[in-house]
Amino acid sequence: MKKIEAIIKPFKLDEVKEALNEVGLKGITVLEAKGFGRQKGHTELYRGAEYVVDFLPKVKIEVVLEDSQVERAIEAIQQAAHTGKIGDGKIFITTVEDVIRIRTGERGRDAI
Repeated sequence: MKKIEAIIKPFKLDEVKEALNEVGLKGITVLEAKGFGRQKGHTELYRGAEYVVDFLPKVKIEVVLEDSQVERAIEAIQQAAHTGKIGDGKIFITTVEDVIRIRTGERGRDAI
């Protein structure tokens, strides 16, 4: 099993959710996040004063899935989240040792 964590622009969330649904994923977790990468934030002008906005709004999507679904999920996220502009985000893939469904006690594949 793998865990995919994707950091994307907030306005791309619906497109990514639909794309993951189309490849057969049943559930995702979505978190609001703030951060910066190479873009290092930006400066804004407010009432005549310039200030730096270090942390930009992002959305973090987490999905745990079987190894056989990983490549399709990555492609779906990449295509749906892509704008071609700086700050499109990143995708992280990690190995998951075990999953346990709290309600039933199911483990592994059955718990996803």
